[in-house]
Amino acid sequence: MTIGSAMGLVQTALELGLISSLTVLSLFLSYTMLNVCDLSTDGCFTLGASVGAVFAISGHPYLAIVMAMVSGMCSGFITAFLQTKLGINSLLSGIIVNTGLYSINIAVMGNSSLLNMNTTVTVFTKMKDLLAKTPLAGQFKIIVAAIAVVCVIIFLSLFLRTRLGLAIRATGNNPDMVRSSSINPVFTIIIGLCISNAITGLSGCLMAQSQKSVNIDIGTGMVTIALASLLIGNAFLGKGKIPVRACGAVLGAFVFRLVYTIALRFDMPAFMLKLVSAIIVVIAIAGPYLKSRFPEMKRRMNAKTAERGRNA
Repeated sequence: MTIGSAMGLVQTALELGLISSLTVLSLFLSYTMLNVCDLSTDGCFTLGASVGAVFAISGHPYLAIVMAMVSGMCSGFITAFLQTKLGINSLLSGIIVNTGLYSINIAVMGNSSLLNMNTTVTVFTKMKDLLAKTPLAGQFKIIVAAIAVVCVIIFLSLFLRTRLGLAIRATGNNPDMVRSSSINPVFTIIIGLCISNAITGLSGCLMAQSQKSVNIDIGTGMVTIALASLLIGNAFLGKGKIPVRACGAVLGAFVFRLVYTIALRFDMPAFMLKLVSAIIVVIAIAGPYLKSRFPEMKRRMNAKTAERGRNA
């Protein structure tokens, strides 16, 4: 592998990692802060992509971002409503919404499973034109994605320090204590999931505009990728203040995409990529546990070695 090809791999991983890191930041809010595992992420990501694509094709690339976030917010509201008002388990609520969104996404895409955006003006093509004849002309995708990621990190850092943000964090830690403090946990869960899914919709919209196409399966496996990236990020920057942990989530997304891109580089069959994702998830989850057990395992091995020495 030449230096040029290696740099190409890193750039591709960085582009996709930054865009998918928005979904990781979404789960950072819902899973880490609110303690709700939202399984509607796959469908919400596709919803943001399809809504964003439809508005971009109609000639409104910036409005596409806003509407993708609004659609994600609606998805989050329905998930939270099922969970808080109808008494449905949070995991089951996510599955129900994710299932329903499949039909909704097909309808949004005009009863089609694929939208082509090759001739569509997007925020990426606008940035490309803006950076033409500059040293950063070839990095327009990274710049757009980086701007979105920085804005979301700043928003989360500020929002989670407000009274409402602290209430959301407290709801994730101890809902009974929140309830006894005259704070309505139903309200905090609804707000938390609405914001979380709005960020997921933004991620899907940017992915669609970056790839210049949308298919109905664009969001398949995003919840797995995001959770794995979040756990990888926690291994690097899992402690500290909110901005540091949020940056860790972005770093985890980049690491995951880099491994994924390297697997593609070695001509791995397409059907094996899901197995690669599963292995990365296992390593991300089991790694910290095995690391914590390593001192005890080492002591046991040393004890067995010493016992064998005495018996000999």
